[in-house]
Amino acid sequence: MTPISSPESESGRPTPAAARIFYGWWIVAAAFLNLFFSVGFIYYGFPVFYPEFVSSLGFTRAQVGQGFLLGFIVVGLPFGLLAGVLIDRIGTRRVILSGVGFIGIPLILMGFMKHLWQYEVLCMLEVLGYTLAGPIANQVLVAQWFRARRGRAMGYAYLGLGFGGVISPSLSNFLIRTWGWRPALQIMGLVVLAVLFPVGFWITRSTPAEIRLLPDGLNQKTEENAFQVAPMQSSSVSIALRSSDFWLILAGSTLVIGAINAVIQHFILFMKDLGYSTTSASHFLSALLAASLGGRIVVGYLADRYQKKNTMAVFYILVGVSIPLLLLGRHPAAAWAFAIAFGFALGADYMLIPLVTAERFGINSLAKLLALIIMGYSVGQWLAPWVVGRLFDTYHSYRIAWVGIAAAAIVGGASIYKVSAPPRMSAPAAIESP
Repeated sequence: MTPISSPESESGRPTPAAARIFYGWWIVAAAFLNLFFSVGFIYYGFPVFYPEFVSSLGFTRAQVGQGFLLGFIVVGLPFGLLAGVLIDRIGTRRVILSGVGFIGIPLILMGFMKHLWQYEVLCMLEVLGYTLAGPIANQVLVAQWFRARRGRAMGYAYLGLGFGGVISPSLSNFLIRTWGWRPALQIMGLVVLAVLFPVGFWITRSTPAEIRLLPDGLNQKTEENAFQVAPMQSSSVSIALRSSDFWLILAGSTLVIGAINAVIQHFILFMKDLGYSTTSASHFLSALLAASLGGRIVVGYLADRYQKKNTMAVFYILVGVSIPLLLLGRHPAAAWAFAIAFGFALGADYMLIPLVTAERFGINSLAKLLALIIMGYSVGQWLAPWVVGRLFDTYHSYRIAWVGIAAAAIVGGASIYKVSAPPRMSAPAAIESP
C-alpha cells in the first residue's frame, strides 16, 4: 500500500497527490477518524460498560452518568471556552493532538479503578480530551477547508461518529466477554492512541493556507465568485450574543442533544430491564447507529440544497417523535422501529450545528461561538442522563423520563425552526467533485 505523503514538499508547495485530489478530502478523512474514536468509540461504546460498573463496582445508575456530568461542569465548561481561543491562536491540529492523550490514557487507567472517586477523576480527564479533540476542533477544521461544499464535507466527516457508534457497542461487548471489562477498556485506550496520534501528525493541517491552497480546492480566479456563496458579514461574538438566534441555536441543540444522550447512555440498561440480553441490546444499539449513517448522508445533501436550519429542525423533531416508541419496547417490532427512526434522525445530531451557526454568523468567530454552543449543550448532554438515572432510581421505571425527554426534543426542534432564515445566496461557482 502506498503511504500517504505529507501535503507539502520541502519547498512548501503541494505535492502531486494534493494536486490530483483536493487535500481537504484528506482532512475530512482525518476528521472522520477523530470523530470515530473520540466521540463514536467513547460516546456509544462506553454505555456497554455501565452494567459492569453497576455489578462489579456497586455504582448506581445515577452514578454511572455522574462522572461525565461532573467532568463537563468542572472541566468541560472552562476548557471548552479555552478550546475556541486555542484553535484561533495555535490551530486545530495542535489542539486535537493535545486532546488525544487525554482520551486514550484515562481509558487505560480505568482498567485499574476500584472506587467512585477514581471513576469521576478519570471521567474528568476523558472530558478534557473530548473537549480538545472532539466536535469543536473537527467542526472548525472542516469549516475552514470547505465553504460551498461544507454540508457534504461535514456529513462525510460525521460518518466517522456514526461508524464508531455502529462498531463500538458490539466490539465493546465482544471485548468484555472475551477478556473482561478492565482489559477491554485498556485495549480501547491503546487503539485510540495508536491511530489518532499518527493521523494528527501526518495528515491533519489546520487551514488550506498552510499548504497554499484555498477552501474547496478553488484557484485564485474562481475565489471571488465562489466566496459569493456566503456574502453575509461575519458577526463578532458580542454581536452574536445579543442575537436571539444564537440563544435559539443554543437552547434547541441543548434540549435535543440532551435527549439523545439520555437515550444512548441508558439504552443498554433499559433494554436489559425489558428482558433482552446485553448482546441483544448491543445489536439494537448497533442497528440504531447504522440507521444514523443513512441519516448523516441524507442530512449532508439536504443541507447543501435547502435551508440548513429547517433541515436541522425537521430531524430534531423526528428525534422527539420517535422516543415514545420506547414505551412499547417489550415488543421487538417496536424496538426495531424505534432503532430505525431514532437512528435516522440521529444523523443530524451534531453536524448541522456548525453549519447553521456559520450560515447565520459567518466563520470569523466560528471557533469561539461553537465553543460556547458546545459547552452549553454539553451540560444538557450529560445532565439529562443523570436526571434520567435519578428518575429511575426513584420510580424504578423509565416511563416518566422518556415522556419528558421526548417533549424536550420537540421543543428543541421548534426552537431551531424559529432561527432567522439567512439571506438568499447567489449560485456557487462550479467545483470539481471529490
